[in-house]
Amino acid sequence: MTNDLRNRGLDAWADFLETLGHDTLDRLPALTVPEVRFRDPFNDACGRDAVRAVLARTLDGCRDLRFTVTHRLPAPDLAILRWRFEAMVTGIGRMDVIGTSEVRQAGDGRVAEHVDHWDSGEHVYLRLPLLGAPLRILRRRLGAVPGAVQPLAGRRKRQSPTSMVPARNPASQ
Repeated sequence: MTNDLRNRGLDAWADFLETLGHDTLDRLPALTVPEVRFRDPFNDACGRDAVRAVLARTLDGCRDLRFTVTHRLPAPDLAILRWRFEAMVTGIGRMDVIGTSEVRQAGDGRVAEHVDHWDSGEHVYLRLPLLGAPLRILRRRLGAVPGAVQPLAGRRKRQSPTSMVPARNPASQ
């Protein structure tokens, strides 16, 4: 595949994502190979019909959707897209997600695989009523709250800030 084909294919795919709507789904055959794979934290779809169904369902569950590709990093064997997804999502509320996608292309520049990477824990699971509260407690206990160090109650201070293993309690030996 020449750089020109790769770049044109990647530009067309980024444009498709940025203008995503029910009326643009018919562009999938021109942009993807028949056996295209689309994967994100909630879906793993193979084939154009399955990918179309995932995208249509996403569109059905969102209002005021805005998808912006902020960076394109092409390489000979794959491209990385950095993006921002903003929408009002049914059952979740307002989402503003920064993520990346690995995009593999066929020899003619069409997309063969698209794999999204984004933090579904922060943007979805922590916001769900039944899962959110226990996950927030777990997050605090593991010291995963950004910018805050919260030692585990009743345990000695860890020797290494990178260690997730609690210090041993000599009294229990």
